[in-house]
Amino acid sequence: MELARDINQEPKSNKTSVRKSDLKVGLLFLAPSILLFSVFLFYPLVRTVYYSFHITDITGEQSVYVGLENYLFLFQDPVFYESLKATFLFVLYTVPTSIVAALFLALLSNEKLKGIGFFRVIFSSTMGISAAASAVIWLFLFHPSVGFFNNVLNSLNLPVVQWLINPDWALLSVSITTIWMNLGFSFLILLGGLQNIDQTLYESAAIDGAGYFTRLWRITLPSLSPTLFFITTITLINAFQSFGQIDILTGGGPNDATNLLVYSIYKEAFVNYHFGTASAQAIVLFVFIFVLTILQFKFAERKVHYQ
Repeated sequence: MELARDINQEPKSNKTSVRKSDLKVGLLFLAPSILLFSVFLFYPLVRTVYYSFHITDITGEQSVYVGLENYLFLFQDPVFYESLKATFLFVLYTVPTSIVAALFLALLSNEKLKGIGFFRVIFSSTMGISAAASAVIWLFLFHPSVGFFNNVLNSLNLPVVQWLINPDWALLSVSITTIWMNLGFSFLILLGGLQNIDQTLYESAAIDGAGYFTRLWRITLPSLSPTLFFITTITLINAFQSFGQIDILTGGGPNDATNLLVYSIYKEAFVNYHFGTASAQAIVLFVFIFVLTILQFKFAERKVHYQ
């Protein structure tokens, strides 16, 4: 009886030891990543939360504990609300437009046309250009006197536009630049998704007499929905974190028209040296992105068709 009990217990102890061994090996392989995340992500996040409850001196060291006063100050500051408004308008301008434009170019590039490889390279080329270089290119295009866009308007006898100087046009101009910058990455991902769709689905639909738009609506978009969901999530997060093009093109102006939340954090911390309120803004931005991402996974993912 005891011998049978020992035989039954031996496999369980072996499984437990194997699991512990696998756990140790797994943690060993994950150790470099855990270390990097701890140094560059978790520790800065904890310090940001800590600083948001303090007033700091010019060196960035906390001097006075103020609790929630930094947050209360933010939500009583009209400049902060203008920054929030500009941020959400910027996201509204850039995210849907860049996804629709990239999808259109991907659908066009997925067709079997002569010389389409050249256009695929052109459409994806913005991915290889840095934010600073892209902003400088568009800075010349938006120039009020020698810029390409105003030269076109002049040739059509239309009034020129102060693209980056007029508060009514500045945010739209920065949004156009951002759409162009994001186009290459979104295009490549969507084109890869299109090329992974089973072609037999299109052949069967064509035999049944389905037209192009019917195939697009019934086959392409449902099959592409996981890729679209991924692109939407990444583009949304990147839009909230945009900084380089704003710093070069407008510097948050004119009249704070392009003072997005990330740029407001930068100015508050490294121009005004108010690290406490800058940290509070960073936490607010983190909460906004976190909540929007959760809502997107909760509601938008329901319409994703995984094969």
